[in-house]
Amino acid sequence: MVSSADILNASILVVDDKETNVRLIEGMLRVAGYASIESTTNPNEVCELHRKNRYDLILLDLQMPGMDGFQVMEGLKEIEEEGYLPVLVITAQPDHKLRALQAGAKDFVSKPFELAELQARVHNILEVRLLHLESKKYSKVLEETVRELEASREVIRLKSLEERRKSEQELALAQETQKSLLPRFLPQFENFRIHAFNNPTRYVGGDFYDFLQLSSGEWVGVLADVSGKGMSAALLGSMVLGALSMEFRSRAQPQEVLNRVNQLLCEKSLPFQFVTLFLFLLNPQGTGQFINAGHNPAYLFRSATGTIEELLSDADSYVLGLFDFASYQSRSLHLYQGDILVVYSDGLTDAQNQQEEMFGEERLLKIIQQEAPSGSHALERKFLKAIEEFTQGMPQTDDITFVVVEKCQ
Repeated sequence: MVSSADILNASILVVDDKETNVRLIEGMLRVAGYASIESTTNPNEVCELHRKNRYDLILLDLQMPGMDGFQVMEGLKEIEEEGYLPVLVITAQPDHKLRALQAGAKDFVSKPFELAELQARVHNILEVRLLHLESKKYSKVLEETVRELEASREVIRLKSLEERRKSEQELALAQETQKSLLPRFLPQFENFRIHAFNNPTRYVGGDFYDFLQLSSGEWVGVLADVSGKGMSAALLGSMVLGALSMEFRSRAQPQEVLNRVNQLLCEKSLPFQFVTLFLFLLNPQGTGQFINAGHNPAYLFRSATGTIEELLSDADSYVLGLFDFASYQSRSLHLYQGDILVVYSDGLTDAQNQQEEMFGEERLLKIIQQEAPSGSHALERKFLKAIEEFTQGMPQTDDITFVVVEKCQ
């Protein structure tokens, strides 16, 4: 877990065109004990500085001459391959706050500054950021270990027959557990057409999707990504799926459901185990709501305009299972006739070809833009063809999962 010392030693960059503001913010942070603080009054330097130093947090003023904060964030997106911008924006304009969050910022602080608020927001963002980096580092170590074991046939041959048999039994059980998380048949909901796909890693991964019809006439869809691999991920996924099903049968508000499931995971899951999740609820007319719990954005294609909307998480919407204080809020959602919702796991955009290039969000958005006007069936077929042609049989280290929902009437 991340310690207080880790947070206070995190690298921070302060960006403001006014030297007085820079000194004020630096002073507030140093009073709180932060030790690694740099600053610049030139917004044109930010991207190069971040490319060189990879700051854990950037405090970014939005209104600067020559290059505003929104332009800076666009440049940072090209550097951060995962799309995560460690940015806390500084603004005196209330109407800039929502726009900044939609642009990728993780939080905001208003001018004039309040010491307690600034320190609290900086601490919270750094805690989540460092936990995310630690979990990614931990996952990469595990993935590399799996690769080495699978690549070394000699190691496998040296195992005794009894050890091999036990290992195969455990993997088979994990596979069966993972398969049980997926619906045997896709549901038929009034006025909707649904497609779904899951391709796990060589043995078993942590993705699952599911759908549930509620007594109110509404229905729920969910796509989740459980951290880790193997039996532990399969068991955690099974617990999450069971908890969601049980909670939705007794209450219909998604935010209440996720609040309770998060508490359960905080109490029952192992350290560093967590779940990212995109959950949506719709009625036959296409009206509903969604919650993005630390998951990558979903995309909503609007048939009437041909545009694509990005369904992001709120700045304080945490992953499930790490923070017992987390509280989840839903956002409104409406699908009109011909609209298509695309929900996916990061295994899709992180899929690699033989040159170790990633599939990427840009390629995903291009496919949606081109194929969605032809309907969800055509879009699903294009996804499958594009993934197959891109990976060319290359073994992947993460599950590839997506759900496509079309409002057909």
